[in-house]
Amino acid sequence: MATPTAEREQWGSRIGFVLAAAGSAIGLGNIWRFPFKTGENGGAAFVILYLACILFICLPYLFAELSLGRNSQKNPVGAIKAIKEKGPWSLVGGLCVLTGVFILSYYGVIAGWAFGYIFKDIVAPAVDASQYFSNFIANPIAVIPLLGLFMLLTIGVVVGGVEQGIERWAKVLMPVLLVLMLVVIFRSVTLPGAGAGLDFYLNPDFSKIDGGVIVEALGQAFFSLSLGMGAMITYGSYLPKRENLLVSGGYVALFDTAIALMAGLMIFPAVFAMGATPNEGPALIFVVLPQVFEAMPLGSFIGAVFFILLSIAALTSTVSLLEVVVSYFVDDTSFTRKKAAWLVGGFTFAFGVPSALANGAVGWLTDMSWLVSNDIVGQNPSFLDIMDFIWGNMSLGMGALLLSIFVGWVWGSENAIEELQQGSGDTFKGAITKSWSIFLKYICPIFILVILANIVGINLIEWVINLFS
Repeated sequence: MATPTAEREQWGSRIGFVLAAAGSAIGLGNIWRFPFKTGENGGAAFVILYLACILFICLPYLFAELSLGRNSQKNPVGAIKAIKEKGPWSLVGGLCVLTGVFILSYYGVIAGWAFGYIFKDIVAPAVDASQYFSNFIANPIAVIPLLGLFMLLTIGVVVGGVEQGIERWAKVLMPVLLVLMLVVIFRSVTLPGAGAGLDFYLNPDFSKIDGGVIVEALGQAFFSLSLGMGAMITYGSYLPKRENLLVSGGYVALFDTAIALMAGLMIFPAVFAMGATPNEGPALIFVVLPQVFEAMPLGSFIGAVFFILLSIAALTSTVSLLEVVVSYFVDDTSFTRKKAAWLVGGFTFAFGVPSALANGAVGWLTDMSWLVSNDIVGQNPSFLDIMDFIWGNMSLGMGALLLSIFVGWVWGSENAIEELQQGSGDTFKGAITKSWSIFLKYICPIFILVILANIVGINLIEWVINLFS
């Protein structure tokens, strides 16, 4: 059993932890990625698969990260060293820290786009949405300052510390996010013709399910909870021993999933009501939705509200990404929290500039097929695409796979169970613990391998289906 770090910061309350951890998970992945993945993969049937993956795969793994963090009271590197001081396993914690830095570098660029779109109708009210988006993201005078602004906001929250910074702002931002989403949902579902969107989103057509849809649902469910990069280890390390990890982790997953489902209720009724198509991919948010907003009554107001809430969701995620790295420097070096936040934030901004310039501003960053094969990342990959492939897909997946193996086999599921039982009373005993151990040691690693294989173009589920068909 690891010895807690002296004077370790802690969350002031369960609701503070739940809102902060849910805020870490809730971000562009829920409000931007979930709707377009749902639109591309057939609607309601994809949603049902997504919910099943959250419940049976992601939640057991979430408990593993939280238990490892609280047991050690340290960042991902320190948490692994507290259990396995020698050997290569500490490199997995280092991978989590690096993943946090590099995801934040390009995530902040996209977050800056969302923030800039709040003012779109003031800057260019009559410009075609597609033309505006392509010009906007290619304009370094716009996107680099927006990246810098978002990093300043993120640093400001993290400098405040766990309770007075992250928790205090989570208690403000998450309720505001919820209220704004309800405003947009109400306007969306009351539009004439919104019923077709609700039918697409809520009435499943199971004939649309194939191996590809299953893998996409699994990948979206797993990555939507910020798993595999050490964020939940770090946030779990600030929890007191009396806290019920099962209840707290369950609330985090519930809140995160609810926001994703609400994002669908915001978007699909409006998209169908305005005669647009739901399978527009990543352009759904920045191109299709502005066109939808322009065509509806009070569209400028609703559009501004939508991008305010998207910016809030992005900020709660960037805070957790920075906190993973800052926690490492505070725990393992002589850096103060303030010094670490500014140092890491400054480095991240500098490294984010190439991603900001990779969308039309600089040709050789916009199309890097001269360096990377189109077969690996996609046609004409940009610097941002390559960063997302390496850190947002491969590194995140590898981190999750190795952490599940570490908790299940190296630390041992029995030790993780003992940690989970602290503060949980009689709710985690008997057959429940045996089932969780099986999920953690066998099922989670297998399904994470399926995700990793799909990232490199190998659909194992489709292969199995074809094998037995």
